[in-house]
Amino acid sequence: MDTVAEEVPVAFEYNGIAHTVMLATPADLKDFALGFSLSEGIIKRCSEVFDIEIEEAPKGITLHMNIFGESFANLKERRRSLAGRTGCGLCGAESLSQVMRDLHPVAAGASFQLAALYEGMRRLPAQQSIQEMTGAVHAACLVAADGSISHVREDVGRHNALDKTLGALASADAATDGALIITSRASFEMVQKAAALGYGILAAVSAPTAAAVRLAEKLNLTLIGFLRGSGCAIYSHPQRIQGTNA
Repeated sequence: MDTVAEEVPVAFEYNGIAHTVMLATPADLKDFALGFSLSEGIIKRCSEVFDIEIEEAPKGITLHMNIFGESFANLKERRRSLAGRTGCGLCGAESLSQVMRDLHPVAAGASFQLAALYEGMRRLPAQQSIQEMTGAVHAACLVAADGSISHVREDVGRHNALDKTLGALASADAATDGALIITSRASFEMVQKAAALGYGILAAVSAPTAAAVRLAEKLNLTLIGFLRGSGCAIYSHPQRIQGTNA
């Protein structure tokens, strides 16, 4: 019998107040809680989360987070009531200002070898254990300058996988000089999430959207699509990438 990927409702609760529900793979949930909170601008650093409690129930999972008072006050001012879905990250935003967040451009950073990205993508499938069993999940990871990969996280939702990786990286206080790889298309929100945490390179196995390209250009982020084998397309800020004529 085939192994089927799990997809369960995961509720995010801050200081006892329900915020949102996402459909997600029930793994690496503390990373998910931190990554989502950081990439959505709910908190600015991991230290603003005092505690994360995971409560499992028949209808789903609740992530109870206690956060710093000022962060909670800011959250209440811009609360969103969104019902998360595996294919959509912005469902339920209540205003355009919540979608078009005011983010600072990413710092210039050091150059990065294209060969390292190819090597990272080559190594990633061997660490996608859930994908190997089910064939139904996305993954995200960090690629270092030598092509090694770390903080691989998987989820049925591509946004969730990226949030999990970002949360794991932030928890480890990792440097932001590597490149992020995602095994999906690159959406507007995924560019926003990467830039929000200071990462200057986001590479996707599939295509970006036009909105993602425009946002990447604005935020000084190098956006790469169709990263497969020994080929890719660089859509913004190619000056970061070495070993290409782009």
